[in-house]
Amino acid sequence: MPLEGVPVNDPILSTDHDDSGTAFRPLYVTRVTVEGGSSAHGRATGRARSSDGALDLELRMPAELGGDATAPNPEQLFAAAYAASFHGALSLVARQHLLDPGPITVEASVTFGRDPADGGYQLRADLVVTWPGVEQDTAAPLLAQATALCPYAKMTRQGIPATINLAP
Repeated sequence: MPLEGVPVNDPILSTDHDDSGTAFRPLYVTRVTVEGGSSAHGRATGRARSSDGALDLELRMPAELGGDATAPNPEQLFAAAYAASFHGALSLVARQHLLDPGPITVEASVTFGRDPADGGYQLRADLVVTWPGVEQDTAAPLLAQATALCPYAKMTRQGIPATINLAP
């Protein structure tokens, strides 16, 4: 098992790198624990901490759901992660095409709502990319490449393998 927070190998982050295979190859593992707080709307408040200490913050409910909105909520954290991941993927693709990724901005909008299929909860995520100085015809295929490269875009499109287990 890879050491937490330590890259397994120096990853070659490139869309041109042939890294095909039949098994998932971990490059990085992190762990975050959420504990404490109350819950409402099936939502937890409390404290989120990463095992390496880099992340340590309170979670609060948004005002729209009856909370005090004095700290981030899970949707904001997901939006930040998705936007950052897509920004990184698009920046890599831009550099490969000799374009300046500096002016790129990515805005993520994450919506929490009712799932009409089962009455539970569902998320919707939307990205808006702004890339001043790059024409639509140039940007569109690069956005498609970044979408294929970005693990968060892949997750929102396909889902991810996941397990939920009760600790002994």
